[in-house]
Order: sequence, then C-alpha cells, then structure tokens
Amino acid sequence: MTLAENKLFQAVSVGDVELANRIVMAPLTRTRAPNHQPNALMAEYYAQRASTGLLITECTMVSEGTSSFGDDPGIYSQQQIEGWKLTTKAVHKAGGRIFMQIWHGGRAAHPLLNGGKEAIAPSAIAIEDETHTPEGKKPYTVPRELTVEEIKAIVADFRQAAINAQEAGFDGVEIHAANGYLIDQFLRDSANKRTDQYGGSFENRSRFLREVIEAVSEVIGNGRVGVRLSPLNSFNSMKDSDPVAWLTYLATTLNQYQLAYLHVMRADFFGLQKADVISVAREAYQGHLMVNMGYSAEEAIEVTKNNQADSIAFGTSILANPDFVERIKQGAELNTPDQNTFYTPGAEGYTDYPFMDAS
Repeated sequence: MTLAENKLFQAVSVGDVELANRIVMAPLTRTRAPNHQPNALMAEYYAQRASTGLLITECTMVSEGTSSFGDDPGIYSQQQIEGWKLTTKAVHKAGGRIFMQIWHGGRAAHPLLNGGKEAIAPSAIAIEDETHTPEGKKPYTVPRELTVEEIKAIVADFRQAAINAQEAGFDGVEIHAANGYLIDQFLRDSANKRTDQYGGSFENRSRFLREVIEAVSEVIGNGRVGVRLSPLNSFNSMKDSDPVAWLTYLATTLNQYQLAYLHVMRADFFGLQKADVISVAREAYQGHLMVNMGYSAEEAIEVTKNNQADSIAFGTSILANPDFVERIKQGAELNTPDQNTFYTPGAEGYTDYPFMDAS
C-alpha cells in the first residue's frame, strides 16, 4: 500500500476543523502545570507533536477546587487563558491543530488536593481505592451528592471553559465524559443512584452530558466540540450493568448534535468488562468516529482502510515520539515510553524524547 492509498495519512475534517491526517494525540495527564497554570514547557511539548493531525490536551479543570492530580492545568482564570495561549500559538505556528479537553473530576477530586474542599458527585458513593495526595496515599472520600442547582452551575462552568478555551486560541474542545470523572459518574449506573431527572433511565443519566454539550456548542459551535466516552473502563470504580445498550443509546442520541467527533475508548484498563464497542459505535453513530486504546500503527491502517473508524488516537506512542507521524510513514523504530516520568515535574521524559536523526 502506497502512502497515497493509506487513509491514515489522508486529510480529514472533524466538524469545522480540517486535519492534515487521521492520527490524533490522545489526552494524556502529565502534571506539568504547577498551581494549575499552563506554561512554556507545556507549549514546547505540544508544539513538538504538531505534525499529528489533531492534538487533544490533557484533562483541564473547568472550575477551581476540582483537581484530581495536583498539578493538572485549569481554564477558569484569565492567567490560565494567557498561559494556554503559549501552547496554541506554538502549535499553530508549527502547522498543527489542537482541542482542549475540558473536565470536572467529581468524586475523584480529593479534598487534600483542593484545600479541603469536599468532593462532589451524582451520588454519595466513594471510589474504592487510594490516590496520591500531599500527605501520601489516602483513600478517596465519600462525595456529597449534588443538588440540581449545583448541577446547573457546573454546566455553566463548562460553558465558560469553552469560551475561555476559544479565547486562548484552541480550535475546539473535547468534553471529557470518560474514565470515571464527573460526567461519566452520571452516565454509568454503578456511580449514579439518583431518583430525580438525572438518574435511572439512559435518558436521565445522560441529561447532564447533553446539557453540557448544548451549553458548550451554543458558545463555540457544534462543529468544534468532541465527546470522549469509555463504556467499558472500570478505572475509578466504574461499571455499567449494560454497557452495550448504554453506548447504543448514547451514540444514537449524540447524532442530533452534529459534533466534530465522538471519541470512544475500546477497552477496560483492567480487563473486567469486554465487548466490541467500536462496532456498536460505528453502527449507531453517523458522524466522525475516533477510536483509542492500544492500537498499533498497522492496526490503525487497517481500521481506517476498512472504515471501521475515521481517525485513531494514540497515547504513549506519541508521548514518546514527537515525530510519530513521520516515523510511521518511514517504518522507523519508535522510542520507548518511560513510565517513571509520566507524572514527574520538568523536561525529563516530557520534551527530551529524541526525534529521528535528520542526517
């Protein structure tokens, strides 16, 4: 197969945004934002990877006091907007496109990471695990159940985050509705035991996500909004009693919004739940389908060739290979990701991965 015949390297539109190829950098938490402030080091990191068709940032806090990692960035202050401009300008100068992943940690936001602020969630059910805090590893706390008025306020926070992301120069936003954070906590029945309009049926459990989509789309346009889902992932004590029916309903429902894309994670980090959710999403969703989790370049080429998905998001492969696109084109060897530096401060394991020898 020639490069011209390989769909992975062909241009494609996601909503209102034209991408040079179908290779996407998946959102990856890197904790390089002290005091939640985006900075020049982060700009260098993203710009290095700008040959990727689309860059999606790490999860970015829509409101203060919702940190799940400690040094995760935010987009709720003017200072943060200015800090993120360093990244968008650098990426655009390098010819890239970048969406911001906007996010609320919900019950995953430990009080010890947030000045003692109480964790919140759709229901008062704790994550059954420990997390890193300034006082060492501690169990997650039982969150306080949100009121309807508080839910509406968080929807407004997402709306403002989208406005702020656009001011910062981003090409669009991805709504993080995956991996056991707040929106996912509403979506799946292991974490949502509500009996009001936000709990119970698929329609009710998806109401919060739909309200966020509508609020965000209103201010930046549907064609600049993506949504990420993880129907099988049990990370953060998540599970749904019928993930296939859940995904079928959601993917079908999302058709009405004419989003830039739907981003589906195909597996469970821990292998507890299994199903062919990509085929389910492909059949139910009529727009651009982006897929993620453990794809090799060879599999990605076949997936796009066979129209099983429209683009492929790679995580640690791009983390460790800023010139990933060119390496794949040339069949070159890939750098190995250093897991010991995934969440450590500074340039090591962040901006110092080597490019291919240009000689």
